[in-house]
Amino acid sequence: MVKQKILLVDGMALLFRGFFATAFRGNYMKTSKGIPTNGVYQFLRYFLDAVNTFEPTHVICCWDMGSKTFRTEMYEGYKANRDEPPVELIPQFDLVKEVVDSFDMPNIGMENFEADDCIGTLARAYAIEDEVTILTGDQDILQLVDHGIRVAIMKKGQGNYEIFDHGNFIAKKGISPKQIIDLKGLMGDTSDNYPGVKGIGEKTALKLIQEHGSINDILANMDKLPKGVQTKINANLDMLHLSRKLAEIKCDVPISCGLDDALWNYDKKKITTKFQSLEFKNLEKLV
Repeated sequence: MVKQKILLVDGMALLFRGFFATAFRGNYMKTSKGIPTNGVYQFLRYFLDAVNTFEPTHVICCWDMGSKTFRTEMYEGYKANRDEPPVELIPQFDLVKEVVDSFDMPNIGMENFEADDCIGTLARAYAIEDEVTILTGDQDILQLVDHGIRVAIMKKGQGNYEIFDHGNFIAKKGISPKQIIDLKGLMGDTSDNYPGVKGIGEKTALKLIQEHGSINDILANMDKLPKGVQTKINANLDMLHLSRKLAEIKCDVPISCGLDDALWNYDKKKITTKFQSLEFKNLEKLV
């Protein structure tokens, strides 16, 4: 049986990346009605390049649904370091979903969960029979790499991807995908604003995971650890366990999306009309 190739797109990662890549000089693309469109425009350039590169049979776009999730309930400081989005970006949140709709491509998101959780849930379900590629700029998603699930991390510039799959992961990262969760439990994550074990950085965390395998095994062998590491872990045990929970992508979110709804087969006329309304002349030739 021929396997279908499903592309799961981390919508916010592409939109934010696109917005900041094109807004650094303060020149925001706007329509003649004054609606800012630079993030949406660059989102589309990234997205269409990825479709060209990975040639999926099915495409789904996943979104965060607001800043409050089960993780902010667990830890008030989670992502609390993030600034409010720029005013020019705010109208583009809805606009980008309209553009995705015009491709007859599902927009998936769920209150109280992050896009990563939706991606993880769908990826696990689809990978049983088919091949999944996750498109993102976010290294957190690497924990999902598995048989049938690869991650394409967007690198600087357009059309540059680093591909992580089941075959190359350990050679590239030195640990397995699932061990990424424990690594982040130890070292924390400054971008998501949780500390892990204070005083333990990536280098020490990686060494501990490579030597012992998991947080549970580290805790079971505390007497074998250097005294300084023991002290740090003992002083931050609660935060270690909490950070590990915050780092883990949930793969059992109550969502589903039938593949029939995600077939990559769009109506060119519909897209052209949408692009014209946004004054995206340069993109019309790409579809």
